[in-house]
Amino acid sequence: MSNSSSITQFLLLAFADTRELQLLHFWLFLGIYLAALLGNGLIITAIACDHHLHTPMYFFLLNLSLLDLGSISTTLPKAMANTLWDTRDISYPGCAAQVFLFLSLISSEYFLLTIMAYDRYVAICQPLHYGTLLGSRACVHMAAAAWGTGLLYSLLHTANTFSLPLCQGNSINQFFCEIPQILKLSCSDSYLREVGLIMVSACLVFGCFLFIVLSYVQIFRAVLRMPSEQGRHKAFSTCLPHMAVLSLFVSTVIFAYLKPPSISSPSLDLVVSFLYSVVPPAVNPLIYSMRNQEMKDALKKLIQSADSQQGQAARVSSEVISNSYLKPSVQ
Repeated sequence: MSNSSSITQFLLLAFADTRELQLLHFWLFLGIYLAALLGNGLIITAIACDHHLHTPMYFFLLNLSLLDLGSISTTLPKAMANTLWDTRDISYPGCAAQVFLFLSLISSEYFLLTIMAYDRYVAICQPLHYGTLLGSRACVHMAAAAWGTGLLYSLLHTANTFSLPLCQGNSINQFFCEIPQILKLSCSDSYLREVGLIMVSACLVFGCFLFIVLSYVQIFRAVLRMPSEQGRHKAFSTCLPHMAVLSLFVSTVIFAYLKPPSISSPSLDLVVSFLYSVVPPAVNPLIYSMRNQEMKDALKKLIQSADSQQGQAARVSSEVISNSYLKPSVQ
């Protein structure tokens, strides 16, 4: 039996045994990764460049896109590299860094989603106090609190997990380093400390979730009392994407970390982890842009501006080339 002091690397789960399926998985992951980079990058650029979107809601959405980019970049590139080069290994420090970064980013994202629910509550239920409660300084402080809390939360879990003695080998049944899978490698009863910490974390997650649910109960009550159909449509268009993102994220994370061992299997664990680690960063930009007219308009302006700049650059280049040919040569 080995212990954690003798482990220098972990072996991640292989997606397929044949080379053809490995390459198929690689191109699939590459497409998802590029879609996530493009979608979140467009949202970040549109919000940063369009002054009409310099509001608290879009400031938090910008932070959400940054967190999505970070979380998917923590897990998927390594999985793609292993699939492409037909390897499974990840170093011990690399695994610890992956756990720390990924847990920090998804924790910060959950706290940020809680703040976004509060933002929508104040905007719809207390619109006269919106500028006071959610000024620029307050928004920066809340976003910094979400990032900082996620960082400390991840540091606590990562330090506790990798301080456990590992006696069950070094093979992780997951495509990235995930705490529940690492705990399966620990010695008997030594993992209970981390399990207790996860249960305390579950209480924190439930508290945030309860706050979000109560906020949306008040929001929907206020929206249904609105006399204007256009006002109701606008309110729902900003709230429903947030609800969709939150539901997918929370349900899959809770199932991944709190499901009983009796229903655990490698294929189920892989699907669930894929749903909360890869799918949200890829579909969040689509969800927010499809249901939000202001975001659609900002993205159209951004694309049209890029096209016009390319056209102008092409015209200038053409004029320079033409002038250089039409200019009489000096004898």
